[in-house]
Amino acid sequence: MVLFLLLIIVAIVLGIIGTAANGLGYLLIIGILLFAADLAFAARRLSRRTRRRPPR
Repeated sequence: MVLFLLLIIVAIVLGIIGTAANGLGYLLIIGILLFAADLAFAARRLSRRTRRRPPR
């Protein structure tokens, strides 16, 4: 969970820096990609947890 929150914060900071600074639009792109990857990671982790195993 800590890794998830840390990556969210890093993505937001990169997005802000990429938007505010001229010529650093690539940081905005990296921030967006990092945010999307982090959401995919969290969704995968949650889907693994909610699977029910059939009784034996």
